[in-house]
Amino acid sequence: MPDERNSAVGDGADRTADEAADPTTAAGVTHLYGEPFDSGFARAGRLQLAADLTAALAVLDELLALAESFDDSPDVRFLRAHLLSDITSVRLTTSDLVGAEDANRRSRALLDGVASAPMGPRGRQLWREMLLRALIAGADLLRRTGRLDEALACLDEAALGLPGFDDPDGLRTSELGLNRVHLLMDRGEWGAAEDQASALLSTTPTTAAETVPRLLVALGLICSSTARFDAAEDYFARAEDHFRAVGDTGGERTLLAHRAYAALHRGELGLAERLFAEASAFFERQRWFGDLAVCEQARAFLAGRRGDALGAEDLLAASLARFERLGASIAAADTMLLGAQHAYDRGDIDEMKRLAQGARDVYQEREVYERCAQVDLMLARALEDSLGRADHGDHERRSVDTALSLALPAALTLEAARYDFTTAHARSQWLHLTDEAMRLVFRLAVRRQDQGLLFELAEHRCAGASLALHHTAPARPSDDPASVFPSAAMKAYGHPGHESATALGGVAAEAAASAGLRVAPPTKVRMPAPSGPGRVALQEYIAAAEFRYRRRIVHEEEVPFWITDDMTSRPVVQVRLVDAGDLFMTWTWAGGARGFGTGHGPGAEVDQAVRELADALPGAGDGAEGMRRAFGTGALTDRGRERRLARALAEALWPEQLTDQIRQVAERAGRPLVRIQPSPRVAQIPWELLAVDADTDVRLIDLADVVTTAPASLRPRTPAAPRPPGADAGPVVLVLDPRVPGFRADSALGSVLGPPGSDPALSSMVRTRLDAGPVVPSVATPAEAFRRTDLDRDWLGDVLRGGARRLLYVGHVSGAPVEGGQSEDGTLHLCCDADSTGLAEPLRTHRPLSAKDLLLGSLPLRADGEPGARIWPAPSRVALIGCESGGDLRFAESFGLATAMLHNGAELVTATRWALPTSFAFHRLAQLPDSVRPLTEAVIAVDTAHEHEDPVLSLGGWQRAQLDRWRAEGRVEHAPLLWAAITSIVV
Repeated sequence: MPDERNSAVGDGADRTADEAADPTTAAGVTHLYGEPFDSGFARAGRLQLAADLTAALAVLDELLALAESFDDSPDVRFLRAHLLSDITSVRLTTSDLVGAEDANRRSRALLDGVASAPMGPRGRQLWREMLLRALIAGADLLRRTGRLDEALACLDEAALGLPGFDDPDGLRTSELGLNRVHLLMDRGEWGAAEDQASALLSTTPTTAAETVPRLLVALGLICSSTARFDAAEDYFARAEDHFRAVGDTGGERTLLAHRAYAALHRGELGLAERLFAEASAFFERQRWFGDLAVCEQARAFLAGRRGDALGAEDLLAASLARFERLGASIAAADTMLLGAQHAYDRGDIDEMKRLAQGARDVYQEREVYERCAQVDLMLARALEDSLGRADHGDHERRSVDTALSLALPAALTLEAARYDFTTAHARSQWLHLTDEAMRLVFRLAVRRQDQGLLFELAEHRCAGASLALHHTAPARPSDDPASVFPSAAMKAYGHPGHESATALGGVAAEAAASAGLRVAPPTKVRMPAPSGPGRVALQEYIAAAEFRYRRRIVHEEEVPFWITDDMTSRPVVQVRLVDAGDLFMTWTWAGGARGFGTGHGPGAEVDQAVRELADALPGAGDGAEGMRRAFGTGALTDRGRERRLARALAEALWPEQLTDQIRQVAERAGRPLVRIQPSPRVAQIPWELLAVDADTDVRLIDLADVVTTAPASLRPRTPAAPRPPGADAGPVVLVLDPRVPGFRADSALGSVLGPPGSDPALSSMVRTRLDAGPVVPSVATPAEAFRRTDLDRDWLGDVLRGGARRLLYVGHVSGAPVEGGQSEDGTLHLCCDADSTGLAEPLRTHRPLSAKDLLLGSLPLRADGEPGARIWPAPSRVALIGCESGGDLRFAESFGLATAMLHNGAELVTATRWALPTSFAFHRLAQLPDSVRPLTEAVIAVDTAHEHEDPVLSLGGWQRAQLDRWRAEGRVEHAPLLWAAITSIVV
């Protein structure tokens, strides 16, 4: 057995004592068995790196033949096992799965046969390494042939052997983790795969040179599959550098196919075809038939897209034949599914059904449920198409029902897969990929003319994702699970195993700060019934999805359809909007009025109206130039253009039927309250401005008060810190134009209200607050409340935990880019310096306070961290007067500043839909005199409203007065550019 002593195998007589002590020479030959074996192993390894696998296999086969000619002994059996292990590796690379399985089986049998043989420490270590390699190779074989559960069991067995294995380079540990990642990818569990791969990459030493580039490739493929193409290319480029560094030619060449895959998903079909063709030529020369079959599969798709039906069929047939010969059942099913799509495209419905069902049978057997859902969607789309092509007569309803029974559970499942991802960006990109499935569902519901189903769809989609703050336990126990498969919760907020209050620093703190915001599925929505609670929205479809595809669709908790207990004093209508190609709307009356309705606007008309509004707005990222454009040519500062815009918005977005109902209710029971939960596409719409009458200039705010509603899932599940006794009579917290460290008064994050004491109206507002009751910060004169330098996050937490009646913030807000999908990156700019603890990146000498901070608190930063609701408990009323402070609802997941305050306990948050012009902007761009301060008037109106018993009524009254002045005089200080940006948000 190879050990510290000379091996009994081969000619080891010429080895020196030094070589025996250090088994690796300068020539890179590891001395284990003597010659010709040691140099033969080294040569085969070099040939593998050079992608000459045929030659590498020939070397190993020759060595195996020689070893089999020796007399049998434990040493010889171990040598044969080692050779067979390397042969397994080579045959796996060439996709010779039958040959690899045979070699691995023989290697494992030989290893088991010498397990009890006497060995020294080094020999036992090498035996353990060979056994791990055999188990990992066995798992890889099982995975490639579609036996995913057996592969997982094999990896679990390997994990049990890790604690006794000395793995200084981390190679076997990382290999084990990488195979787990590949298993998750094969199941379509992209979020879990990304978590595992990212955590593994961060803990794998660079000395594990074989695994690091393959982890990078896996992350690149995950990002490509979930539409994050820039990140994918970054991973591929890093992998390429690693492959080059170790001279791995084969690894470099496989990147051609991976980049082609990314180009295909990105829509760059010409580039994809060129790269796939180049990769195919290489794989064919090397006889890597599994990789070649994958390329042929993709090239078949591309051929079909360019109209080459015959070429597509030939490539599909070749790919399917190769996969079947290799025993790669899931890959073969993928080819069958692609063939089904081609059959459908050419009108061969029977062949489409045959191939699709064949693929689904494989997916079902192998428990690849995401692909099962994709097959069901394909069949549902085919049914929808047939409904459009032919008259189904009396059977149409049954056909639509069948299509819905396939499409809706599948669409729910694909949407729910996003909850596996740690970051909101990844989840938003995943939603883009699954959007077509939900569009199909809504089209079918409309075709069935099923108002009830449309209501339930809207309720389910508007419930919103739930913030997940609790730690996630590892899926499977092991002696040291974190060393092999780090828990996803570790990457998010948890630090299992820490009992003390240990703070993170340096690189660890940076990693924690980059942690994503985890979410859970939405709560169940309990629909109303004539007597008592009714059914759960979509309950039979949710049950079907969870049964068919083994994925949780909704959270165990449930919320009622709508909270109306406190709305009996006035009529209220709840309006919900959903994006699904077209814009779908539902509304329900309460508070003394009864009725409901549905409607939808064609997507093209909605998009055009939204573009017209966007052209009139400053744009949060456009800076001074955007504000100049809004004042110069924007519709919201010109009376004629504004009225035309208001009418265009109403025509595209607001049903006349609902306007009629509002008029009828107002005549009978007084001005109603319209609660609007917008979809992301229409979240910036100033609903108050909508010109709802074609013949007059009547606006929605003339008929009703309007408030914005956030998803019901924002109701906090983890209670905020208990409010101290008398909190309702507590102080008013005023954060007025705080001084941002590192930024002068005339800079980008400078003053928004001007020098302290220069605005008499603002000073009077502060004096009124001081006279009415306690105010923090404590000031002797109103001027001391402005441009302070001591209002940082720690101060804010202290005063909020001490009990506050309300919070008024006027200052800078930086919104997150909508295309990034991460609303939690929105920030408030307090007086925090760069050394302040937080999750946002510093700007110069200042660290902003982000919505992620408000939500997660110190959970990602400390082992004993607390959620943000306990550090910054929000008072019942909060005003955030800053640029796009209420832009949360433009995101698929609303976790920005305004909704973070709701999550932390606020009952009402007044915020803004777009970037606000300061009074200085009015002076400079509209030539108003310095004595006219529109922003001051808005701040005072919000402050006054938050003191009113009904803040929505009070704020709406001020907005109506502004609208009246605008319509009567058309003066820019009354333009909706400022006042229509302000809205109050409730849950």
